Formats: sequence, C-alpha cells, structure tokens
Amino acid sequence: MISAGDALGSPSAHIIDLRTPSEFAEDHLPGAYNLPLLSDAERAVVGLLYSQDSPEKAFAHGLDRVLDTIEELVVGIGRVAELEIDGAQIRERVLELADGGIVGMQSRLDPTAYKPTQDGAAPIILHCWRGGLRSMSVVALLGRLGVASVAGLEGGYRAYRQAVMEQLEEWRAPQAVVLRGLTGVGKTLVLRELEKLRPGSTIDLEGAAGHRSSLLGMVGLEPVSQKAFDTRLALRLREPSLASDALVFEGESRKVGNVIIPPRIWGAMGSATNILLTAEHERRIDVLLEDYLAREQDRPQLREQLAQVERRIQPEAPLVQWFDGGEERKLVGVLLDTYYDPLYRHSEKGKAYRHTLAADDPRAAAKQIDQWLTEGSLWAQP
Repeated sequence: MISAGDALGSPSAHIIDLRTPSEFAEDHLPGAYNLPLLSDAERAVVGLLYSQDSPEKAFAHGLDRVLDTIEELVVGIGRVAELEIDGAQIRERVLELADGGIVGMQSRLDPTAYKPTQDGAAPIILHCWRGGLRSMSVVALLGRLGVASVAGLEGGYRAYRQAVMEQLEEWRAPQAVVLRGLTGVGKTLVLRELEKLRPGSTIDLEGAAGHRSSLLGMVGLEPVSQKAFDTRLALRLREPSLASDALVFEGESRKVGNVIIPPRIWGAMGSATNILLTAEHERRIDVLLEDYLAREQDRPQLREQLAQVERRIQPEAPLVQWFDGGEERKLVGVLLDTYYDPLYRHSEKGKAYRHTLAADDPRAAAKQIDQWLTEGSLWAQP
C-alpha cells in the first residue's frame, strides 16, 4: 500500500484508476489513467445485488464480468507502464484469487506498505473508491503475474479526496491582488499575460472551473465538478514554482459557474489589494465576441443559452433574433448595458481600488502590474 501523499509525491508513478468511467469523469488523481474494472452499468448491478440480495451474490456476478475483460485490463496496465506483463493463465490466476468467495480473496490480499524495487522501476499505483477489493485484487493479480513494482492506494480515491480538502483548508495565503472590472475589460487576458511575465504569480479560477463565471460562461468550455475544481486548485497550490510573496486573482463571485471557491482562497481574495481594470466599450464588445464566437462550432450552444438569458432578463428586443440576424455587436452591447454592467456595479459597492489601469492592451497592463509587484508598491502606504 502507498499513501495518497506519497503517490502525489512520486511524479514518475503510473496511477491507474479502476473506477467506472463516470466516477473518473467526476474527478481523479492528477495524471491518472482510467482502466475500469467494471462499467457504470455493471457496477450498478453489483451494487443492487449487494444491497438487495447478498455480498456473495454481488461478488459472484462481478467476478463473471471481470473474467470477460481481465486480459484486456492487464494489457492496458502494461501499455501505460511500458511494461511487458506475462499474461499466461490470467483467468486461472483470477480464479485462484477468488476461490472461497469474498473471504477467500481477502485472505490472499497483501496490505503491507509498498517498498520500491531495487531496479528503481516507477511504481504502478492502482486504486478504486476506497482501496478495497476492486483495486487490491488487481494488485494481487499483478503480483502473481510477476510485477514487483505495484501497490494499492491506501484508502483509495476517498483518501485522496480527503488529502485535497485538508490541503485547501490548511493553505496559508500570501499577500493577494485581485483584478476587478466590468465584464469584457479583459481581466482573464491580463491575468494570463501576467503569468507569462511572472510564472507562478497567478491562480486562474476560471481556467480551473472551465467556466467564465457568467450566464453564458460555459459556452465553448468544459465546466468541471466541484471535486475536479478542488483537485485543480490543490495541484496549483502544490507547484514548487508558485509565488510565496504575492498571488494575483481575477475578481469573482463566490461561485464560478456551479463550483464554489474554497474558503481559504475566498478569504484571501476578500482581503486583497484591488486593481480596477478599464477598457473602452467597443473594446469590451470585441473581447466578448472573441470569447464566445471565435469558434463556429460554439454557435449552437450559444444560441441555446441566449434563449434562456432572454427569458431571464427580458430585454426590449429579442437576443436570439439579433443573433440569427448577424447583429452580434448590438446583442453584446445590450447585454453589457442592461444586464452585466448594472449587476457588476452593484456587486462592487464599497470596494476600494489601489490603482485604476487601462486594459485595452492586456500585455501593457500586465507589465505595469509586474512592475508594481516587483517594487512592492501595492502594499506600501499611499
């Protein structure tokens, strides 16, 4: 067995997630490969048999399904680990492990701590939800097939998730800067230019969430679950290159799409030094058109979302009609003037800004912020 902390601290490890595709899609360890022992449907049947019949009936059904795919699974593990695995008599080995049902298999599993092999081979780390039969049976099988550098993840994904939550709860923020400004001024563009100039100085919450934090923020992106959002943030916070003196964020509400910013990060943003970014109205329209209409394949999704927005804000003229008629600039202008700007100004009441900075040129704005950070003037008494 190997702990979640040791697994994350082993960059050369081959992490194999044996959970179902839907479990993996919700969240997974960074760099993990999904080689499911059971499909979503198969696991649902096993769970039903376990709860409504008996654990042994569920075990027997799961064993039948695994016997059909175990050779393919072992080949997949070998491919990921770039390892030749002797696949002779795989089914026989599985039946040996399973002899005697659940109790018999459990007696043959080895929960001892993982020890690196003398040849320094990268470990193969297998896990399921809680480090139970799904993963430990495959660890035992690989051992019987001659694979020495294999271990189960202690506590499975559940232990990893707990480690992520503890990291986020215990994180201590350095001084923080928040870039604020009306929708379309280019806050994200400036943040990403700053990251190029000053690597490790930013945390891109919208990038982690796969969402622009607005009514249309999911268009053309892939929003993630809360668990995946937390995983991405924890991974960023573990990066050795992350700045320890100051971090820069983009201003957000507590929710970015459907995910919630963790308390420690949200607290750091609330006590941060604020910089107000500005841009001309036409420039803001350009930024939003580039965000939402740069790819032709995103237009159907945008149209669908606009219909929902139209019902919600009830503008004087229909948004979908303008969209279909090619009046995108007019559409974006109305959204800014009648919805986004009033909402943003209301949310910003009472906030103080250390500087106001034109962001029409994101690179130039980022250079100015980089200079302020280098000088330390953002925290000096005015």
